[in-house]
Amino acid sequence: MLTWVALLALVLFSAATYVAARRKVTTAAAGQPRRMHSLPGYYGAYVALWAGVPAALLILAAAFFGGRLEAGLLRLQVPAPVAALTAQEQQVFFDDARALAHGGQASEMTYDGDLGIALKDKTAQAAQLETLITYGALAAAAVLSLSGVALAIRRIRPDFRARNRVEGWVAGLFIVCSVTAILTTVGIVASLVWESLRFFQSVPVQEFLFGLDWDPQIAMRSDQYASKGAFGAVPLFAGTFLIMVIAMIVAAPIGLFSAIYLSEYASGVTRSVVKPLLEILAGVPTVVYGFFAALTVGPLFRAGFNALGAELVGGPFDTLGVYLSQVQNQMALVAGAVMGIMLIPFVSSLSDDIINAVPQSMRDGSLAMGATRSETVKKVVLPAALPGIMAAMLLAVSRAVGETMIVTMAAGLQAKTTINPLDTVTTVTVQIVTLLTGDQEFDSPKTLAAFGLGLALFVVTFALNIIALRVVQKYREQYD
Repeated sequence: MLTWVALLALVLFSAATYVAARRKVTTAAAGQPRRMHSLPGYYGAYVALWAGVPAALLILAAAFFGGRLEAGLLRLQVPAPVAALTAQEQQVFFDDARALAHGGQASEMTYDGDLGIALKDKTAQAAQLETLITYGALAAAAVLSLSGVALAIRRIRPDFRARNRVEGWVAGLFIVCSVTAILTTVGIVASLVWESLRFFQSVPVQEFLFGLDWDPQIAMRSDQYASKGAFGAVPLFAGTFLIMVIAMIVAAPIGLFSAIYLSEYASGVTRSVVKPLLEILAGVPTVVYGFFAALTVGPLFRAGFNALGAELVGGPFDTLGVYLSQVQNQMALVAGAVMGIMLIPFVSSLSDDIINAVPQSMRDGSLAMGATRSETVKKVVLPAALPGIMAAMLLAVSRAVGETMIVTMAAGLQAKTTINPLDTVTTVTVQIVTLLTGDQEFDSPKTLAAFGLGLALFVVTFALNIIALRVVQKYREQYD
C-alpha cells in the first residue's frame, strides 16, 4: 500500500514540475513561442521525466526485490540453535520469522526453548529490516527526485533542445522494451533447451521422436516394473496433427468465405451486423468451447454415428456398423470441429481486413475489362491478398496446435497413433499440462518430458513460420 501511495505522490509531484517548467520557459521567452526551440510541453515533460522516472524505478525495484534483500540479510547471522537444523528446516525457520514480522502466521513447526527465543529475535530483526528497506528506498527516491528536478530545471531556457531530449527518453524506452522482449525470448528458449537436454540424457532422442508408445506415468520409482517408462512422442504428434487438420478443414473455408462475402458482397448494413456477431466467437473462453464440445457436440455426434451404425448392422457393412455403434462422446472429430468453430473469427477477421486493403482501382479495372464479380475475386483480389490470408491461416494453425482445454474435454487423454477421427486421442499441449500438474520434482524423465515436448512444439511452430514466410515471399504482389 505504501508503494502505491509513494508512486501517486510522485506522479503529482511530477505534474507540478511539468507546470512549473512550462511557466518558466514561457516567462523566459516573454510569451513568444517563436523564441523557443521546442513547444512548452516538451520543457515540462523533460523536467517531469527527471522528477519521476528515476525515483519510480527505485521504488519499484525496492518493491520487487526488497523481500529477497531482506531474506538475504536475515540469513547472514544464523543463530546456534538454528544452525543445528537441516537446510529445509532452516528455510522454514526464516520463512516463519518473516511471516510473523509481516503479520502472518507461522508454519506448524515447533519452536521450543532456545529455538523459540531465536525465532523471536529473528522476527524483530525482520521487522526492522523491512522498515529500513522500505523507508530507506522512499527517502532515496525523494532525494533522487529532487536532485533530478534541480538538475533539469537549471537547463530550462528558450534555446534548450527539450524536444530532442524528450524524444531521447522515448527512444530509450523503446530500446528497453525491445531488449526486454529479445531477452525474454532468449530466456524462454534457453530454459527450454537446457531442461530438454536433461531429459534427453535419460531418454534417447530417436526413441522420443520415433517411438510409438507414450506412457510416462509408469516412470515413478526405480523398483517399479518397466520403470524407464515409454516416451515415444509419435502418438502425441499424430493426435495434434489430426485435430489441427480437422480444425482447419472447418475454419479455413468458413472463415475465408465469410471474409469474401463481408468484403465483396455484403451491404454496409449487413456487414455492420454480421461482422461483430462473427467476432463474438473470439471472445468466448476456451473452457466454454470445451463444455460445448463435451455436453452438446460430443453426444450429438455419438447419437448420429450410433444411429448410422444401427442401420448398417446386419448388412454388407456389418463391421463398420458395429464400430459406429460403439463410438463414444470423446473423439478427435468433436475436438477438431469445435476448435474449428473457435478459429473462424481469427481467419475471417484477418482475411477480411487484408481483402479490404486491396486497392479498389484493381477491382474497378477488372470489372471494366468485362470480368464478373466472382472472376474479379478469384483472379485479382485473392492473389493480391494471398500474403495476408496465409498469415491468417498460420495464426489459426498456431492457435490450433497450442489449444489445450477443448482437447482435454472433448478428445480424451489416450495417446494413440491413428488418423481415425472417431478415435480418442491426445495432443502435445495436453500432455505437457498433465505432466506438470500437481507437486512434481524436476529430476525424473517423467516430468522433464514436458520440456522435450515443449521443445518439439517450438521447433514445429518455428518451421511453420519459415514455410509461411517462404510462401508469402513467393506469391507476394506489389502495387503502386
